[in-house]
Amino acid sequence: MTVYGYLRVSTDKQDCDNQKVGIEDLAEQRGLSIENWIVDDGVSGTKEPEKRKLGKLLKTIRSGDVIICSELSRLGRKLFMIISILEHCMKVGAKVVTVKDGYELGDNVQSKVLAFAFGLVAELEREMISKRTKEALQRRKANGKVLGRPRGRRNTRHIWDGKEQEIIRLLDQGFCKTEVARLTGMSVGSIYAFLARE
Repeated sequence: MTVYGYLRVSTDKQDCDNQKVGIEDLAEQRGLSIENWIVDDGVSGTKEPEKRKLGKLLKTIRSGDVIICSELSRLGRKLFMIISILEHCMKVGAKVVTVKDGYELGDNVQSKVLAFAFGLVAELEREMISKRTKEALQRRKANGKVLGRPRGRRNTRHIWDGKEQEIIRLLDQGFCKTEVARLTGMSVGSIYAFLARE
């Protein structure tokens, strides 16, 4: 088990010190010792975790590990972002504990309720995406836009774009279609399609 202290701070040193003291006090109350400090200094909470040190931490944590932070808003400023971070921690079996919120993600009723909420949020998000997609397609159709690939027309961009001369040269040198495909990194079907092109 590894205990991590996570700080996301502005340039205000006092804020950093206050967060750190609160995390150390909570760790001591629980008989834990902070082994690693992860500090996102001067980084906005709206930035995706992958673009912060938090992202590296999330890739590192394992079952039984504990992340202690000042409050949930330190993890992120967007609800979906916080939920996805907590969901990841729950999946790997890591605990998240906050000082100010008194929040604890682990093997307890609160976490089970949260897991149910994760499911609802994910379902709601899928429905919203589906609805937005359908509305956008209907809007384009209403504006006279033809949806889908036009009938009777092939895609004008092909896998062989930029390799035409090489294909012709190899075929002229007597290489079979299978060899040409291998040498150009394409499928045999693509070579046949190239030869049958209009």
